[in-house]
Amino acid sequence: MNLIFMGTPEFAVPSLKLLIEKFGVKAIFTQPDRPRGRGNKITMSPVKKIALENNIPVIQPVKLKNDTESIEYIKKLNPDFIIVVAFGQILPKEVLDIPKYGCINLHASLLPKYRGAAPINWAIIKGEKFTGNTTMFMDEGLDTGDMLLKSEFPISEEMDFGELHDILMNDGAKLLEDTINGLVNNTIVREKQQGNCPFYAKMLNKSIAYINWKEDNINIHNLIRGLSSSPVAYTKYNGDIMKIYKSEIIDKDVNGTPGKILEIDKAGIKVICGTGLLNINIIQFPGGKPLTVEEYLRGHNLNSGIILGE
Repeated sequence: MNLIFMGTPEFAVPSLKLLIEKFGVKAIFTQPDRPRGRGNKITMSPVKKIALENNIPVIQPVKLKNDTESIEYIKKLNPDFIIVVAFGQILPKEVLDIPKYGCINLHASLLPKYRGAAPINWAIIKGEKFTGNTTMFMDEGLDTGDMLLKSEFPISEEMDFGELHDILMNDGAKLLEDTINGLVNNTIVREKQQGNCPFYAKMLNKSIAYINWKEDNINIHNLIRGLSSSPVAYTKYNGDIMKIYKSEIIDKDVNGTPGKILEIDKAGIKVICGTGLLNINIIQFPGGKPLTVEEYLRGHNLNSGIILGE
């Protein structure tokens, strides 16, 4: 099997490792090394690390559709498949038309729902009870190609982004293996995506991370879970930014100003929401690290009666 792999983040790593083991990979495309972290140190992508460990040629185009040299290289390799997992670039039609069997993409949602850049986050933020992975043929649209195989997983009320990310990341590798074998053996019936995308999973930014305490406790809890890795939901406590990594719903109706801290103990910070109460479990203030409320209270004070967000 003659495969080219295109991917960048940690999510793509299990898929790449399995494809190397099961089929062999002739070349790997990934995003250019970029500055990351507090020190802005130039860092290679997780996918590039795997490429180097396995002595596989790695190509890092700034923009593939404008990179004639890279496109000619792909043509020379004459791949059976191009496998794409969170590459971060749109493939031009010239590249889509090269592989014998086509360009196959792994997308972390049950398409056509949650097309776009952040499907795992948005499935949690929107309170979905189920999500999954979809493999599909790539076309010139964004996650609009014909679907091939799907796998489905439940989302519990406590599950955060990191947990769901890892479940889908590991499942996706096996789904890709089954997809490749199914296409080669002609046992998969492709399915067109019908209708419009029910919800587009746009890229995340800090503006959506600011908590509106007038929302009901379930919506706020979902936002915190969905943003637990990045950019992290936040509010203000006496003017200071307070990031919130974990929370839990308290099924109790309380009258009062949304955002008001009703009670503080080792178990957390109880906050009045537009509807119901929310218990905040893990927080972080500027210059500090994420701590449970119990850990934070050992060296700092928190006061009930404060209205968060002011």
